[in-house]
Amino acid sequence: MNRPSSVAKRQAVIDAAAVAFLERGYDSVTMDEIAEASSVAKQTVYTYFGTKESLFVELVASMTRAAGDRVHLERPSTATLPDLIAGVRVELRRQLDVVLTPALLRLRRLVIGEQSRFPALARALAEEGPGRAIDVLSAILGDGAARGLLTVPDPRAAAAQLNWLVMGGPLNDAMLLGDQAVLDESGRDAHLDYCLDMFFGYHTPTTMPASTPGDTNRRT
Repeated sequence: MNRPSSVAKRQAVIDAAAVAFLERGYDSVTMDEIAEASSVAKQTVYTYFGTKESLFVELVASMTRAAGDRVHLERPSTATLPDLIAGVRVELRRQLDVVLTPALLRLRRLVIGEQSRFPALARALAEEGPGRAIDVLSAILGDGAARGLLTVPDPRAAAAQLNWLVMGGPLNDAMLLGDQAVLDESGRDAHLDYCLDMFFGYHTPTTMPASTPGDTNRRT
């Protein structure tokens, strides 16, 4: 079991590595400067992580996991169509907010730039980021379909379409055009509402099941 001091030192190294790697890229950073910035002895840094490559891998994995944990906090209710839509909106708004944070954008750019050298990292980012989000959306949409609230023969395909309908444009603009192209709060709300109207307008049955009286509107 790690002692509290060891856990704190290890996190200090990861925090210092995040600043260095995200600001200057992989090649320009040395273990010496990470040790100095974290106020942890260089030998201790090597004891924890072994190599700069291992530290980089741990940084990407920890940031990606933490980002996913901030998005997928709880499973929304699918008791009624308004509940389902409201829950999906909250889930996707959290995801949009997280993926558009400057640190996550820099991480994504860094991993893509190093994809040929660290292909497993790019795969992990895809699996823990959009892959995890699509899994969660698939479960929600599948439950809604089972209740007769939605017409989605293939919940995972529908979840992937919904995920990229919402994330594709904003993320692509931010990645290619820089942080100045990131949607503001009102822009995110308008974009998300438009995407949800389009998606649920198509996937909502024209006649709702008898078990959900009053849920005849597609949106509330």
